[in-house]
Amino acid sequence: MHNKWGKSVNFKQTIICTAVLVAASGCGQEESSADVDAAAASSPVAVELSGGHPAAQAASTQISGDYMRDIVAELSDDKYEGRGPGSRGDVAARKYLAEHLAELGVEPGAADGGWEQPFDLIGVNATQPDTWTFDGHGKSLTLQQSDQFIIASGVQSDHAEVVDAELVFVGYGIQAPEYDWDDYEGADIDGKIVLMMNNDPDWDPELFAGETRLWYGRWDYKYLTAARQGAVGAIIIHTTPSAGYPFQVVQTSWTGEQFELPAGDEPRSQFQAWVTEDAARELVAMADLDLDALRESAFSRDFKPIPLGIKTSVSMDIALNQVQSANVLGVIPGSDPELKDEVVIYTAHHDHLGIGMPNDQGDKIYNGARDNASGVAQVLAIAKALRALPEAPRRSSLIALVGAEEQGLLGSQWYAANPTYPPGKIAANLNYDSGNIWGHTHDVTFVGLGKSSIDQWVIRIAEEQGRVVKPDQFADRGYFYRSDQFNFAKIGVPAMYLKPGTDFVDRPPEWGRQQQEQHTNVDYHQPSDELYDNWSFDGMVEDALLGFWTGLAIANADEMPMWNEGDEFEAARLEALSARDE
Repeated sequence: MHNKWGKSVNFKQTIICTAVLVAASGCGQEESSADVDAAAASSPVAVELSGGHPAAQAASTQISGDYMRDIVAELSDDKYEGRGPGSRGDVAARKYLAEHLAELGVEPGAADGGWEQPFDLIGVNATQPDTWTFDGHGKSLTLQQSDQFIIASGVQSDHAEVVDAELVFVGYGIQAPEYDWDDYEGADIDGKIVLMMNNDPDWDPELFAGETRLWYGRWDYKYLTAARQGAVGAIIIHTTPSAGYPFQVVQTSWTGEQFELPAGDEPRSQFQAWVTEDAARELVAMADLDLDALRESAFSRDFKPIPLGIKTSVSMDIALNQVQSANVLGVIPGSDPELKDEVVIYTAHHDHLGIGMPNDQGDKIYNGARDNASGVAQVLAIAKALRALPEAPRRSSLIALVGAEEQGLLGSQWYAANPTYPPGKIAANLNYDSGNIWGHTHDVTFVGLGKSSIDQWVIRIAEEQGRVVKPDQFADRGYFYRSDQFNFAKIGVPAMYLKPGTDFVDRPPEWGRQQQEQHTNVDYHQPSDELYDNWSFDGMVEDALLGFWTGLAIANADEMPMWNEGDEFEAARLEALSARDE
């Protein structure tokens, strides 16, 4: 067989070199000792994997902490006002990103030949009631807004209203026929309000995925399923362990204007709400029931919905606002005439929460430095390295800086529904969201490890970095379903999503986990998510390099990655591949 430069190579060389880390000249090519020494001075890892040729390794040195710091500092500056969807800060950020890609020599990647793939958003700003009263069994309970509940509209209209609707406890609120599980079995939910737990069944590794949360455990799935049952409202019981974040994240993320793609003909509930665990405990006590006992009853396939005999009414006026955001798309065309119409897509979301509730210091700008200016910086650094190659990889590379992720992965959802490449020609998605700001690690977290053939490249390259690849180290939080790679997976595209490791160099064993927990509890979706002097970009560089080399491996391989046999997204991949051949 021949590689992309026409040189004859054997199959083993192709696996080790061309399909893993080929540089711009080809594996096995002889180099002077000076060239080899120059490459080795910057990274012996790539020298071994690229056959001693320094071209790819030289390109990889474009990925630097100083470069990424400058990008984070820019995007998280107050002048962008938190990059809320459709805001002037959003417009300014997108302009900056397009100009930056142009400076790198990346070509516009949108279908119209421009930089942006626009999409409409409907801003829904419900006036939440100050109190919410429930009645039943001769008792009454009034909850306080923000402290005990957060409620949002489920409809895109100027008013949402529910009158005298009954509450039904539906356990996890899950319908999963492949696990013989139906929390709605035998119940008439039409016109009722469902009360449900967060997460999914997690006590048996053979049931669902044990402690690893699936989409069934995510709020978006639960609200969607409730609406399909005819529920007029849905309430999720918040606990920090089941949500993966404290109630303050609900308070800040679900207050004020919420954005959605324009409604279609899908079923919708009038409202979507959260209540604290203590509030839920008081609520079910009105029916002389114990919340812990209720939850325990739901730990079984035999569970049946439990009417609570409690009714409530709620009314909200809603301000609607149509705005537009966009995905910023740039392409690096591939060099192989036969494979350049296939693509590796690198994603990071450019948006954050904009201007919202002020914190104790009066700061109301949600700058989103880590979430996700850091991921944007990593993807731009990879783009810079790709452009530094003397010749592009065989497949094309699409830099997709997507919008409105914080509103429910909306930008990537729009791209997946309107892709610039057919799903069957998208080799892989490499997604970056919230980088490692704490330093070098002995490990790296691969959210989705064990799901696709991308594993082989990530493991090999991380091993050469001196790192161990671990599956999601916070598996109960369902990270795979919480960032943009999920929408690509749903159309069949295998994905790599890296998160920080927890085993930090020269730190105590629990230090890394503590830093990440601290960030979640204090800074996540808060005005305090800003760039600080103590940020270390060493870990972000490591993870960006891992994506750079993995992307090269995929872009230069003869075959595209596949989901592993039996994976939840395998059928979508096979369908996409079949469609490309029609």
